[in-house]
Amino acid sequence: MGRGGASKDRSDGPERKCLATGEVQPKFGLIRFVVGPDDQVVPDIAGKLPGRGMYVAADRDALDTAVKKKLFSRGAKRQVTVPDGLVDEVERQLARRVVDLIALSRKGGRAVAGYEKVKNMLAVEEAQVLMQAADGSGRGKSKLSTPHFGTYIGWLTADELGLAFGRQTVVHGALASGGLTQRVVEEANRLRGVRENKVADAAGRDKKGGRGHLEG
Repeated sequence: MGRGGASKDRSDGPERKCLATGEVQPKFGLIRFVVGPDDQVVPDIAGKLPGRGMYVAADRDALDTAVKKKLFSRGAKRQVTVPDGLVDEVERQLARRVVDLIALSRKGGRAVAGYEKVKNMLAVEEAQVLMQAADGSGRGKSKLSTPHFGTYIGWLTADELGLAFGRQTVVHGALASGGLTQRVVEEANRLRGVRENKVADAAGRDKKGGRGHLEG
């Protein structure tokens, strides 16, 4: 696995060099940035904004390094401004992108939510991806297993999964193969790289503080 949870085995598609690590890897495992008209660095999560792109691995440490060491100015070959909270904004936009893609999959009939529906989808081997809320009950989540040769996504919150399915909260979800599923997995892996250390730290604090987890 490469930075951001992206597999290094995938060789198709263009590659770019990360400003922070110097590693060359496929674009789908990187975050693209451009410089706006006001010389401010802007994250381009969808990779469609005009301008010369600068790339950083979808990894919180790499992004923090790029900010702290002023690597965006080096990449742009001129002095640029990095807005406060840039890394958190990248995380927010990635999370929203994953939520939107899951919502589109749901509308296309390829996503289900709720323990029983997910359990049934797994039982008939139609599920390609198992999704469970990071803040869901560990006991409840342990009752479902990732599909054979499938993928597990476990770093979205119950609120985020709920937003994707038009509910208040969702703990268990699943995606069938085809459609937007591969895009969901790739974008979720980028989010994981930016979020996983943060989630682990939060989980540790919750455990010490005795916070409960969502059931269902």
